[in-house]
Order: sequence, then structure tokens, then C-alpha cells
Amino acid sequence: MRPHEVLVLKPDLISSSHNNENLKNSEQNNKLPFFKGMKIKFSMKKIIYIVSVLSLIFTTSCTKDFEDINTNPNAPSSVQPSLLLRQVIYDFGENMSYEGFVAGDLLAQHRTALDFNLFDRHALKSPQLGGNPWPIFYTNLRDNEIILNQARTTETFAVYEGPALILKAYMAAGLTDLFGDVPYFEAFNGVNGTVTPAYDLQEEIYLNENGILDNLDKGIAAIEAYTDVIPLEGDILFNGNLEAWIKFANALKIKQLVRISDKIDVSNDLQSLFDEGNYITSNSENAIFNFTNTDPNSFRLAQLRIGDFNNFVLSETMETILVGLNDTRLSSLFRPFSNSTSNEFNGLLNGIDASSTSIALANYSLASTAFREDTSTLDANFITAWEVQFALAEAAAKGFINADAQTLYNSGVTLAFEYWNTALPVDYLTGPAAYDAFGSNPIEQILTQKWIANVINGYEGWIEYRRTGFPQLQTISASLNNDLIPIRMPYPAEEAALNFENYSVAATATDNNSINVPVWWNE
Repeated sequence: MRPHEVLVLKPDLISSSHNNENLKNSEQNNKLPFFKGMKIKFSMKKIIYIVSVLSLIFTTSCTKDFEDINTNPNAPSSVQPSLLLRQVIYDFGENMSYEGFVAGDLLAQHRTALDFNLFDRHALKSPQLGGNPWPIFYTNLRDNEIILNQARTTETFAVYEGPALILKAYMAAGLTDLFGDVPYFEAFNGVNGTVTPAYDLQEEIYLNENGILDNLDKGIAAIEAYTDVIPLEGDILFNGNLEAWIKFANALKIKQLVRISDKIDVSNDLQSLFDEGNYITSNSENAIFNFTNTDPNSFRLAQLRIGDFNNFVLSETMETILVGLNDTRLSSLFRPFSNSTSNEFNGLLNGIDASSTSIALANYSLASTAFREDTSTLDANFITAWEVQFALAEAAAKGFINADAQTLYNSGVTLAFEYWNTALPVDYLTGPAAYDAFGSNPIEQILTQKWIANVINGYEGWIEYRRTGFPQLQTISASLNNDLIPIRMPYPAEEAALNFENYSVAATATDNNSINVPVWWNE
């Protein structure tokens, strides 16, 4: 009922002999002018009836438009999958690119931090400028689950099922590769499911139904079965190209099969994928989206205070490897240090104790302009052609597939230089970086080249080091982890508060949430 609205009753609906005298007296006293001059009869039964009717009228009048009146048109209860798909891709890519720079690169030793560097010293429970990817994964996996549910329940949204399954597999793999056992099968759907999901074994997340590999297969099948003409909108990876999503899924299968190759026999699956050739093979097919030079789509480091950006410099590990290879990407990825006299580069050993060590920024090389002044040259990187080529090169070198490892290695190196907008020196693949050169280890060479190119995606470099031991990382300067390089991310503190029972089981299985306990594929 609208404010100040008056309900008018017809007098012939009201009658009571019991109250007739009282009403007459009231009329005479002008206390009920509405009824003045009217002959009214009352009965208690009718009064009760009238009161009931009035209550119903009032209730109906006040509530029939309640939902419309109290719904905020600027906060819709449902979101179109096209908008949500764009949001998931962008939010995950942007946040993990930032995380890769400020945290992943420290673990992988691409860069080191001058200050605010507890994470660089391997106190991983004390993230500072970054180092907490857990909510990034779960927020976007939750939103992606909404897309998946919409695709399965609304016919006009069916085109989103395949991409949503592929994205779910991609993000789930990244999550479990960092943390090990995590909430998965009961997670991502707190609105309709449990808010305290159990932790699932990494092996099951990879291999069980609705797990990583299964969802990649189901995602491909859903795309191949889609026959409608409604386009995939909101796709900032491939602009709605469903065939590109299939190549993306197959590239991810290659990557994840190689990752678990020490635990299960992956040879037949990898050989089939290689023979079919329907995966990302050129940089034009990469699963990436481009940053810009301006808000809101610039690389986040370009938007932070200059002091935060200047906190990150070339690591001694990265300098040693690039200089040893005569690798010209050194000048593409870093700047000569300010105090240099001839455009020299200088790296710093990871993990200094900033409270007791005085470091002059001018003596160390900052990240190149691509990471701040010209971020349009950067990409949010999901998976690339060079990453796939290096994975296949490793598979060939280990005998998982029948292919020429050197050819695949050379292709990966060439694509990686192209990706970083750096001309490949004519003698690079015949000099120090030549495949299987005297005194070299081909597997180490492959993984080192993958590690260099992954400087935009630092967590991947660290994960591959954990899996293979390559490249050889240095013991950090002032370790807070007994000089051990961590081999998993710890569960965040909020899990102990919000999901205590299930967290306790997982923490016990990892020696009280230790960062030195291997994940399943690394046991």
C-alpha cells in the first residue's frame, strides 16, 4: 500500500446491534463523522469477518509489488554468461599476472625483492605485496561454475558449456599444482552446496570423473557437439572461436599429462595428441589477452606506486643464466642498472635481510619498460605455443612420444624469442644454447628455456622447478625456511578459521601445513 493511502469502507457493509447505541453516542459527539447520519447495524461475527478481510486487503496491497519495489536494478540477481565469462578470464588473468610478478617470480628466482620481502625469504605464510593466490582461484572458479550451470540449464547458453569446462580444468590445475590437496568436488558452489567443502586428493582432482583431465575431454566434446548458431560472446581469449578453444584444451592436456608423467603412463595419450596436431602451435594461437598502456586494462605494476615497482630487481640466478647463454632477452626483460657505465646489467641474490643489509637500488637492474611504461607489449598468459613445444620436447627426450626432441626444442626457443619481441641471434641455437651441446643435459636445457620465457608467469617457473629440479636455483641470502626452497604453497590462515575441520585433516597430511612437503605428482 502506498504511503498515506486511505482505505474507504462502504457503510452498508458494517452492522452491529450490539454497538448501535455506542455508535449513536459517538455520532452525537462528532467522534465518528464518517458515519454521521447513517443507520448502521453490527454483529460480532461480521466484525471478525470484516477485520479479516481488511487484514487481507492491507497485506495484499502492501506486498504484491514488494519484490519489484525492493529490487535494485543496478544489482541484478543473475548475470549474462557473456559478461561473466569476460569477467572470469580478465580477473583471473590480471590477478595472476600480478601475482606472477610479485610472488611467483620470487619463488622461481626470476627477480628478487629489496624490501618487504618476507615472501622472498620463504616465509610464505607472510605474503606482503602478493603471495596469496588462493582467493583468486576460488573466486573465479565459483563464477565459472555459474557459467557452467547456466550453460547446462538454459538452451540458449549451451555454447558456454565447453569453454567453462576447459577454464575449470585450467584453473583447477593451477590451484592444485600450487597447494596440493584442495577443496574441489564440493567447492565452487557455496550458494547451493556446502560452505565447508572437504579437501580432495590431488591425484583424484587430476584423474577422477569431473576432474582436470576429464573436464578437458568433456569440454572438447561439448564444443564438438554444439550445432546451434548462437555465438560465444565475452570471449577475450579467442573472440568466440570454438576451434581455438579445442586447441587450447589439447594444449592444456599436453601440459598436464607431462606434469603427472612420473606418476602414470602418459605415452599413448601424448602420442595421440602429438599425431593429431590439433593444439596451439603458433603465437597467433596463444591463449592470452593483451594489456594496454592505460587504465583499466594496463598491467597492475604500472598502476602501483613507483616505490612498489622499484622494489623488484633482476635476480642473480636470472642474470647468471641469461649471461651464460649470451641471451639477448636480458635487455628485453630488464634495464641496465643506473650506476652502470656501459649499459651493464646486475642481479641480486634472492632473499636478503633488508633489516640488516643496505642495498642501493641504482646498483641493480629493474624490470624493463614493458612491465611499467609500455605494458601494451605484455600479455596475460594462459598457455602459449612455446610452452607446448617445450612440453613436447621433454616428452620426446624422455621417450614418451616418437618425435625429434631437438626440432621441438628449437621451435620452442624460436617461438619464445618471438613472444618476447626479441630477435633470435643467428648463432643462439648453435652456440651455448645448442640442443645437447657438449656437457649439457637436454632436459635441463628444455626446462631452462621454459623457465626463462615464463618470467610473466612466475608460478609456472617455480612449479616446473619443483617437478624437475631445473633450472638450478641458488640458496637464498637469508632464508627463513632453513635454506630449503619451498615445494608447495601453504593453505591460507582463513581456511583454519572458516573450514577448520576439513583444514585440520589437510594440515595433518602436510606436516602441519608445511611448505616442504611434496604434492602428489612430486612424491
